[in-house]
Amino acid sequence: MTSRTYTCAIVGTGAIAGAHAQAIAALPARARLVGAVDVEPDRVAAFGAEWDVPAHPTLADLLADRRPDLVHLCTPPGTHLSLALECLAAGVSPVVEKPPVLSLADLDRLRAAEAEAGVPVATIFQHRFGSGAVRLRRLLVEGALGRPLLASADTLWFRDDDYFAVPWRGKWELEGGGPTMGHGIHQFDLLLSVLGPWSEVSAVAARQARPTDTEDVSAALVRFDSGAVATVVNSLVSPRQTSRLRFDFEHATVELEHLYGYSDADWRLTPAPGAPDLAPAWGSDPVGVPSGHTAQLAAVLDALDEGRTPPVSTADTRMTLEFVAAVYASAFTGRAVARGEITEGHPFHAGMAGGGAPWPPR
Repeated sequence: MTSRTYTCAIVGTGAIAGAHAQAIAALPARARLVGAVDVEPDRVAAFGAEWDVPAHPTLADLLADRRPDLVHLCTPPGTHLSLALECLAAGVSPVVEKPPVLSLADLDRLRAAEAEAGVPVATIFQHRFGSGAVRLRRLLVEGALGRPLLASADTLWFRDDDYFAVPWRGKWELEGGGPTMGHGIHQFDLLLSVLGPWSEVSAVAARQARPTDTEDVSAALVRFDSGAVATVVNSLVSPRQTSRLRFDFEHATVELEHLYGYSDADWRLTPAPGAPDLAPAWGSDPVGVPSGHTAQLAAVLDALDEGRTPPVSTADTRMTLEFVAAVYASAFTGRAVARGEITEGHPFHAGMAGGGAPWPPR
């Protein structure tokens, strides 16, 4: 394995850009921030001054000035596809914040451009990379936990009306969806990374309280190829906020509760009566790595060093985004949706709202 220092740039210098900049700074021997882009001159100037990097008004200007190895896309979701395509055309790998694009059609277009350019795309799903999740997946593969039987993923968050005053929030055409698309996606992406391919989704969605065109709550019942069953709940109307996952295996229950990021201390393992002692295995390596952008960036750089496709690949991302589309399709049509059903020509392939939400726009 060869290791080198990768140059990185950030496009979009809003709140989430700070997490990306901190991740780059946390890996000084492996990554270096070399530029920032934003359409708001004062904001990008302040960001550039804070992180001691040149500020650029457009991605084209950045790419003309220097060609980084990675461009982190931290702009509103509706801009991700065009910026990622611009990166690929320049031979630069985009690292795209969630949701990566607004629809399966957009993701399929991105994947085609990725294949043509021969340059990999990575999606930010940082909860996959904390040591607790890595260890859980390893123990499941090794058979220590037995078969997965039942699971749940709850993203119970609270966003007030003022949160949606930002022009792109709560709009299908700009954000792609509500908490199913932009908030709970982190938790159920982790669920999917553990349980593997899902087979069928039955769901409901509603706009309960918020001034938004999209839903503010959704709930889904999911079947997996393994036979496991899970529930997934996403909310922006829950005053006591929590992010909660639970996995019931043959030999143990594994639980995680946190809010926006977890450490090893947030996990709990309860052996089944009469099951082997799993404490030594649960306490084994890896340990001590919190979920977050630093953990994922380190994994991306490891893959690049080794000549592998960096995580989370567009193939992995498609499994998660197809799940999102299936939740909306089931909720809006009132029937179960199977994996593989939403293909080109399907109403929910081109957009998460399909033919339109069953409530009037605000």
